[in-house]
Amino acid sequence: MQTQTRAPVLEFDDVRLTYHTAAGETTAAEHLTFSVGAGEFIAVIGPSGCGKTTLLSLAAGLLAPSAGQVRMHGAPVRCGRGVGYMLQKDELFPWRTVEENIVLPLEIAGQNTPQQRKRALELAEKYGLGGFLKHGPDQLSGGMRQRAALIRTLAARPQLLLLDEPFSALDYQTRLSVCDDVYNIIRAENKTALLVTHDISEAISVADRVLVLTARPARVAAAHALGFGRAVPLERRKDARFARWFDVLWQELNGKAAP
Repeated sequence: MQTQTRAPVLEFDDVRLTYHTAAGETTAAEHLTFSVGAGEFIAVIGPSGCGKTTLLSLAAGLLAPSAGQVRMHGAPVRCGRGVGYMLQKDELFPWRTVEENIVLPLEIAGQNTPQQRKRALELAEKYGLGGFLKHGPDQLSGGMRQRAALIRTLAARPQLLLLDEPFSALDYQTRLSVCDDVYNIIRAENKTALLVTHDISEAISVADRVLVLTARPARVAAAHALGFGRAVPLERRKDARFARWFDVLWQELNGKAAP
């Protein structure tokens, strides 16, 4: 297993999560250990139902581990502190303009100062939404909506971005384009990101490292540093190594030894 050497922003230390219901208990994760270094883009893949979204909920502090620790910058993670969460759908409010959607996190956090608002809107201008700030979300394309959702997530200056299959609601062609957009914005803003996805190609396209989870209870079965550097997603797809990594990850995801 290959490991990262950068100072960790996020650490999972022997984490176990058990759900208790009237019907009994289910262990969703066990001995889950990994870290995400500053400025890294990590992708997590695993079998359907293995608990990828549960992992993000633990990272965000929305769930507390039953055992072990989840830490951010060495301290136990706290709900809503330093984390930006981007969902599968953009979840832009249709009754608010694009500008009003982007500054919503600032309003919620009580940080909607002129300086913070100016910075958020400068991000929108920088990444091609300056001419659409007074529009409603329904006037944007699917790709532009996802870009607006990312800028909204960045508005509150999170230390860690959590991405829950953010391209899955888009058609294939738009998905490729938006994947490039989101990757470039995250890199340009020097953010640390943790993506969960069911799409192996998507993981290879964006990640510095890919973590492969086992079936439930989830633990890290393998971790790979891909070695593409800062090559953008569409460039990676043209690289001869892309197919080789796909084969390795496909084999591991299906519980087989790579050839």
